[in-house]
Amino acid sequence: MSDAATAIPEAEQRAVGKFLRRMLPILVLMLLVNQMDRTNVGFVQNELRADVGVSATAYGLGAGLFFIGYALFEVPSNMLLERLGARVWLTRIMITWGAVIVAMCFIHNVWMFYGLRFLLGVAEAGFFPGVLLYFTQWLPDSSRGRASAIFLGGSATAYIVTGPITGALLELHGAGGIAGWRWMFALEGAFSILVGFIAGFFLVSRIQDAKWLTQEEKDALSEAVERDKEARDRAPSVSRMKLIFHPQVAVLTAVFFAMALTGYAITFWLPSLVEEIGGLSPFQIGLLSAIPWICAVIAMYTMSHFTDRARDRRPYLAIALVLSAIGTFLATLGSPWFGLVALTLAAVGGKCAATLFWPMAQSGLDLKIAAPGLALVNSIGNLGGFVSPTLFGYLKDTTGSTNGGLYTLSAASVLAVVGVAFVRHTDRGP
Repeated sequence: MSDAATAIPEAEQRAVGKFLRRMLPILVLMLLVNQMDRTNVGFVQNELRADVGVSATAYGLGAGLFFIGYALFEVPSNMLLERLGARVWLTRIMITWGAVIVAMCFIHNVWMFYGLRFLLGVAEAGFFPGVLLYFTQWLPDSSRGRASAIFLGGSATAYIVTGPITGALLELHGAGGIAGWRWMFALEGAFSILVGFIAGFFLVSRIQDAKWLTQEEKDALSEAVERDKEARDRAPSVSRMKLIFHPQVAVLTAVFFAMALTGYAITFWLPSLVEEIGGLSPFQIGLLSAIPWICAVIAMYTMSHFTDRARDRRPYLAIALVLSAIGTFLATLGSPWFGLVALTLAAVGGKCAATLFWPMAQSGLDLKIAAPGLALVNSIGNLGGFVSPTLFGYLKDTTGSTNGGLYTLSAASVLAVVGVAFVRHTDRGP
């Protein structure tokens, strides 16, 4: 056993283990459903056009409006989580976003589509950072990395299962005289509400309220968490405006924004690109749409074995971004089948880049600005999720093709490679 492991009290280790076994499974399930409900609209673009009159421009704008609502209410949501506790607030988030998804099955015009996508962002606001905040309330710094890695695995899995599940639900088209896309929203939303109620029985807001911990384990874990909290509180605070103009924060935000452009463009437009192959059922479209993400997850975990001990992650991040740029460029050439292969390459590059980016960002920022700096990078960078689908929709309506958007993604990834060169490097040793 290592010196680090032996330095941790046994009661604290037992308490951490119990938290990981009891709390993480439900949190991972919540994240998986969260990602599915956020992106399922990508599979019904043509149905919304035919039944509701949602043009490609309107679809892209509506898909992106989610991120505006999310960004505006992310900070207030986290403040309420601290005040009300994770059990109440995370459960509230999930039940309300499920209710919005159910309401989407009643869409009958473009403005309802816009409004509900915005409300979905408002409802989901704070979920992901809220879970990370929940970890800081329950786990000491030495154990939080493992919990975060397991939790993030749920996001990767969501991209794989969303296509087949959503495609299967779309096969219900005509049952009871109801369109398949309405069935999809109704059933996936209802499942979200159900999981939200179940989470309310499992989640525990405070360490001292956990009936499955002994008093010794509660005290040991509380002391460890409090020590880390005091250390963080001693770090001087930095205003949000100063952070925006901090050179490293600005560079990291620009790189992450470019990555988000590609990631969300693929997420929202991949199903429609796959549909261009022709002769496919909704379930088959869902299965084929999962292929890029399956390859991306395999590549992501394979690559981590080579980069975890690397002195400098920047060359690997640059290579991943180049792969993403090549993939989006090649997707403009050849048949739809060739486009699927090209977007698989882009997805591999994008997922590998994300895996490399966050550890590098954490080590590249000074300790006193790390927490607020990373939050700002995530908040502003994720607005790429608004820009890319909106741009794709506009170009699809005005030019009849998404090639212009794909060229833009390639250019953004190349510019991000340049930005990587300016990211601060911290020697991680042999």
